[in-house]
Amino acid sequence: MNVLLTGFEPFDGASVNPSWEAVRLVQGVRAVQLPCVFGETLERLRAAVLEHDPAVIVCVGQAGGRPDVTVERVAVNLDDARIPDNAGRQPIDEPVVRGGPAAYFATLPVKACVAAARAASVPASVSQSAGTFVCNHLFYGLMHLIATERPGVRGGFVHVPFTPEQTLGTARPSMPVTMAAAALTAIVTAAVSMGNDLRLVGGSLH
Repeated sequence: MNVLLTGFEPFDGASVNPSWEAVRLVQGVRAVQLPCVFGETLERLRAAVLEHDPAVIVCVGQAGGRPDVTVERVAVNLDDARIPDNAGRQPIDEPVVRGGPAAYFATLPVKACVAAARAASVPASVSQSAGTFVCNHLFYGLMHLIATERPGVRGGFVHVPFTPEQTLGTARPSMPVTMAAAALTAIVTAAVSMGNDLRLVGGSLH
């Protein structure tokens, strides 16, 4: 099955983005690096979808501070940037898509993807929020594209932690890129092979 994976370029002064470093290690997929720029990242995603015509799309981003790989459940129609993107844009309280629904659920089998990553010996969990920066912007834009133009496509978003090199001298959690890539490989396999999601606990109290 034709699978598209995307990762982001470095942002906020960093020299590396673990999302792209992990994506480029996954075998048997189309891998595309996207800019960390509001609007432009959706244009590049659309171009990649038109070029590769994938059946499954998994976008990947960095979630610094999270200790595990997190499969996102819901994208919200909100841009509220705490910092500027790589083009200096900083939208506040703006919709990703004007007139679009308040939110979209991922069409990946989210809990099955988490279970697959854990079976590959990688810490993973379901996440209820992709934030309000470019990651959520891309996630919402992807799901809107699927809902309005590509209804047969499965799609969603995954966050990976910092690399160990990014956390030197701090107590912040990290994960080797090879481990994150192993999780993505397992997630892609589950997304391709699972017809229905698993009925497992994946909620949170806050």
